[in-house]
Amino acid sequence: MNQSHLQLIAQELNIRINQVEAVANLLAAGGTVPFIARYRKEATDSLDEVAITSIRDRLDQLTELDKRRESILKSLEEHGHLNDDLQKKVEAAKTLTELEDIYLPYRPKRRTRATIAREKGLEPLAQQLFDQESIQPKQEALNYIDAEKEVDSAEDALAGARDIMAEWVSENQQAREQMRTHYETRGTFRSKVIPGKEEEGAKYRDYFEWLEPVSQAPSHRILAMRRAEKEGMLTLRILPPEEEAIASLESLFIRAQNEAAGQVKLAIEDCYKRLLSTSIETEIRLNTKKRADEDAIQIFTENLRQLLMAAPLGQKNVMAIDPGFRTGCKLVCLDRQGKLEFTDTIYPGQGAGRDAEAREKLTQYTKQYAIEAIAIGNGTGGRELESMVRELSLGVSIVMVNESGASVYSASELAREEFADYDLTVRGSVSIGRRLMDPLAELVKIDPKSIGVGQYQHDVDQNALKNSLDDVVMSCVNAVGVEVNTASKQLLTYVSGLGPQLAGNIVAYRDENGPFKSRAALKKVPRLGPKAFEQAAGFLRIQDAKNPLDASAVHPESYTLVDAISRDLQTTLQDLIQKDDLRKQIDLNRYVTETVGLPTLTDIIEELGKPGRDPRDQFEAFSFTEGVNTPNDLVIGMKLPGLVTNITAFGAFVDIGVHQDGLVHISQLADKFVKNPADVVHVQQKVNVTVLEIDHARNRIALSMRQSPETKPEARSSANTPKTQPKKTRSPQKARPQKKREEPVSNTAFADALKKAGLK
Repeated sequence: MNQSHLQLIAQELNIRINQVEAVANLLAAGGTVPFIARYRKEATDSLDEVAITSIRDRLDQLTELDKRRESILKSLEEHGHLNDDLQKKVEAAKTLTELEDIYLPYRPKRRTRATIAREKGLEPLAQQLFDQESIQPKQEALNYIDAEKEVDSAEDALAGARDIMAEWVSENQQAREQMRTHYETRGTFRSKVIPGKEEEGAKYRDYFEWLEPVSQAPSHRILAMRRAEKEGMLTLRILPPEEEAIASLESLFIRAQNEAAGQVKLAIEDCYKRLLSTSIETEIRLNTKKRADEDAIQIFTENLRQLLMAAPLGQKNVMAIDPGFRTGCKLVCLDRQGKLEFTDTIYPGQGAGRDAEAREKLTQYTKQYAIEAIAIGNGTGGRELESMVRELSLGVSIVMVNESGASVYSASELAREEFADYDLTVRGSVSIGRRLMDPLAELVKIDPKSIGVGQYQHDVDQNALKNSLDDVVMSCVNAVGVEVNTASKQLLTYVSGLGPQLAGNIVAYRDENGPFKSRAALKKVPRLGPKAFEQAAGFLRIQDAKNPLDASAVHPESYTLVDAISRDLQTTLQDLIQKDDLRKQIDLNRYVTETVGLPTLTDIIEELGKPGRDPRDQFEAFSFTEGVNTPNDLVIGMKLPGLVTNITAFGAFVDIGVHQDGLVHISQLADKFVKNPADVVHVQQKVNVTVLEIDHARNRIALSMRQSPETKPEARSSANTPKTQPKKTRSPQKARPQKKREEPVSNTAFADALKKAGLK
């Protein structure tokens, strides 16, 4: 284990090196993040999942850095460049960028202008000039004229020498570091519409003439500009003031005031314009993209966590309806385990006769299947259907359910396998009903990118996104715990230590042998060995097991400890669970050992108080305002209840029951300054909003959560009107900027800004 890596991570995370080492050892032994965080607190000194994940990811990065270091050292040795000094530099490099800068002058490269100049024998002349001694450059250059080498004049020789010097400057580590800093602090994003693309790229109009400092550009704008560039609507550059950049380079290399130094200045200017500016701009584009990706992925993962941890209705008999007035509404009845019992189609809105038939069926099925709640998809026609169902006064909860992703599940191999005899509409209705009963158990069956949260998820690094989303799903699944006798293969897949193969084996064993009677019985599952059992057992629940601890988060490795506590108190395990006064008598210090400390003992006692408790909130029914079903029903100043459906860097989208989510811009989220929308709202939060603006032409709704917001009666269609969020992936739009500097600039202002920035 590389101690320098452990020390570096400890410094970066401001924790002790022994904590990092403990996590590294546990990960190397096959431990998962949820398991280490929950059951190895003594080893890590109670590091949480965030810290453990950071250590894991940083270890992976440093491992990749070491692999690249080895590759570079091998290449240097093979080409005869390696010496003690160079090896020390390579081994001391702490970042990939630093490593590549060291390697750059020695890296095999294509034939360049400098290469050609060297072939002509001009490197000694370049070195003389670069040393900036008091020589006559043109006089010295005469010595290098050689017709056979196509050096026909002194100017040819000087030009070749400048090419060599330009490459030296370009490959100088200090120069590159200085230019990176210059681009990051003084660089500016500059985007312009491609002539003729104004109409086709109208959704990007805010970026038709845009200027913004690299250091201040937020994630969503970077990704929007890059997407527009990729689609061929805009040109996008990152440039700092050119004169400042060249002056900065001259300060590094110009050491005299003579004619030789003049040649070096010409080489530096050529280097910047031809080599360094392009190279560093590419690096900064990649760096800003990475930064934007990280911000967007963080937003996505937080939204997903909140959605997965939404309050479940629980085990209830549910009727679920997928609205569709033209083709009918597909209705299903599910039992308390989510099993499909019945399906039918009703046709409300297609005449008085069909309406009466639909009402009759809804009433009949509610009684026949002892329905306790009705889930209605929030697609087109959902609000109208909800109104009709409420008029029946069936005495059950009626809940609108976000159906984003239900169609993806309906067409999946999983849905076809489970409901081979039913069409897509039935599968979609089942998904809607199950999502109400247990959002987590149902949503794990759907690609998170199809669930309808996040921003620009298709533009970010897909591998990084997948890894982060998988971490979140695993974290949520293990935080809640999984009932092993009813869980789907997909849900079991995310249990610590399992994965698809073992999850499938558990389901197959359960189907063949019946429900598991105890956690210990899991050891009989094919290929589920001791390590997998150790990692998974604490997160698997078995209700009504002989040992009540099998339904709790107490790990089987601690069962003997709990038994010892019971014996010492001369009581039964059941009494220990049920009686708080008994648990208060426990002196935890008596049970501390080398491997079990107070953190684990405290967790055990808390778990005994509420064995198998669900950390999610209690379900509360939510209703939209009656009679407000479409944007046409909205009025400026109207106050409405809503549900937060998505959070972005520039605000939050809220479902107010009109089939289009409205945007609460970050400036309208509260009566105080809000830096991060996630600080004041979360996905599935119930909020009260005021309608600020309605743009029917572009189907946009602007909302406010302020106590006394200023409303604008006139409907507007300016470029800055917030756009409502459709149910599918949104096209990139810049929300109305909060600060004046974020407003699109006029042609004149744009030109002035360019001039000031040294770009024009």
